[in-house]
Formats: sequence, C-alpha cells, structure tokens
Amino acid sequence: MRRDILFQILKAAVAAVVFALLFVLAFTLIIQLFSVGDGAIKPVNQVFKIICLALGCIIFIRGEKGLVKGALAGLIYIVATYLLFGAFAGDLAVGWLQLAELALGVFAGGIAGIIAVNIKKV
Repeated sequence: MRRDILFQILKAAVAAVVFALLFVLAFTLIIQLFSVGDGAIKPVNQVFKIICLALGCIIFIRGEKGLVKGALAGLIYIVATYLLFGAFAGDLAVGWLQLAELALGVFAGGIAGIIAVNIKKV
C-alpha cells in the first residue's frame, strides 16, 4: 500500500477518534446537566460514532478507492475507540455486540469513503 494512501486512512481514523472523544465529553456534560434516560445513551453513541467516522473520512480521504480506504479507516477507528474506551471503563471483553459494532464501522467507513472521494474538496 502506498504511503500517501496509508496516511489518508490513518489521518481519517485518528480524526474520527478525536471527534469521538470530543463527543463523549460533550455528551457526558449533557447527561450531567439534563436527565437523559439510560436507554438513550447507547443509540446516541452509535449514531455519533458513525458521524465521527464520516467526518474523519470526508476531511482526509481523497482520490480513488474510497470504499477500501473508508472501510480500513472504520476498522482502525472502531478498534481504537474500543481499546481506548474499554481501558477507561476497565472492560475489554469481546462478544457479538463488539463484532457487530466492528462490522458497522467497516460498513459505515466504506460508505463515508465513497462519499468522500466523490465530493469536491475546497
């Protein structure tokens, strides 16, 4: 894999992780200020994981092969956030839910990559 392609993938994944960290901080503040039901936390987290990944891909993925680049960025992003947030929570168990989340990340990253290479960058 060419170096510039690898850097695009890594930059997109790192940007998505940074966006996710910012989201978690903001969402934690919202949860503290307002009474947010426990049932809303997981769906909101999943939606914002996809949004963070899409932002990372749209900002950094260019050229061609958006599906592959985005899917790899999604894979790296999901694994990185799983390790990061799992370490914070002290729980790194792997089960079907984590595998489904990994599949969702790869799928969403692929779609975001396709969109990213097909929009005009300014």
